[in-house]
Amino acid sequence: MLKELIEKQRTYTNHFFETFDLKEVEKLMQLLINTQGIIFFTGVGKSGMIAKKIAVTMASTGTRALFMSPIDALHGDVGMVSSLDCFIVFSKSGESDELINLIPAIKNKGAKVIGVVCNAQSRLNTLCDFILHLPFQAELCPFDLAPTMSTTYQLLLGDLITVALMKHKKFTLDEYASNHPAGRIGKRIIMKVKDLMLSGTKIPVCNPSDILSEVLLELTDKRCGCLVIVDMHKKIRGIFTDGDLRRSLQKYREEVLKMRMDELMTENVKTINSHTLAWDALKLMEANPKQRLSVLPVVDEEENIVGLLHIHDIIQSGI
Repeated sequence: MLKELIEKQRTYTNHFFETFDLKEVEKLMQLLINTQGIIFFTGVGKSGMIAKKIAVTMASTGTRALFMSPIDALHGDVGMVSSLDCFIVFSKSGESDELINLIPAIKNKGAKVIGVVCNAQSRLNTLCDFILHLPFQAELCPFDLAPTMSTTYQLLLGDLITVALMKHKKFTLDEYASNHPAGRIGKRIIMKVKDLMLSGTKIPVCNPSDILSEVLLELTDKRCGCLVIVDMHKKIRGIFTDGDLRRSLQKYREEVLKMRMDELMTENVKTINSHTLAWDALKLMEANPKQRLSVLPVVDEEENIVGLLHIHDIIQSGI
């Protein structure tokens, strides 16, 4: 049964792309690009849900867009509409009375009305300033009633024009971030290393000439799992981790306590800039599954230590 339904979905979806009227969609795009006001979306039932989804996605990606319930519009919300706006009406049948009754009120406001329908013979066709017919065959529902493929087509079109408008406006990642300040998406594109790193006296540091026994207290007290070895100018020279301590003890036994840090440290240290996104830092730390990094020294342009980033702090931030 599922295999048969999947084949039907594939057939119907292929039909959509094979018979899609690109020239008409390009005309629709030009209308939207030329719209100086708000792009309103409306629809009844499942089409209304799709219209709402498209509106909020469009609004979050740099285009002024709103969903308006046809019932609320007929009871006062139409007052928000101006001659600078356009009104996109989603409907499978193009025969919903709520939409038919709404269009004259929208036109009285001077807004352009765009219909997106599956029925080429609907009443909506004659009322809209521009009409786009979706190449609909049938619903996936065995009774050809429950909105399934028709809403899929509406969503495909909505996502297409949304992303096309993003590209036309050259919508940037920084603009996207400003529209998504909360949640995991927002954190990944806003939060930087400098927001999470340890700085100042919280960084466990020592000098290359220090003896291990003299800096063990620094290693344990700061609880970062490492020591960052820096010269007198705070330029990073190496790193010494808890793992290095265990390996050194196995190799040198008690003699390790008398050894200098420049004899024990790892010289080739991976570092990061404080302005790097924390999400990118996490990917760097997990890039090598066989040798994941738990800490990253943060340096400035001259390789001077300015902070220390711990993987636990990134994870706890919710990224």
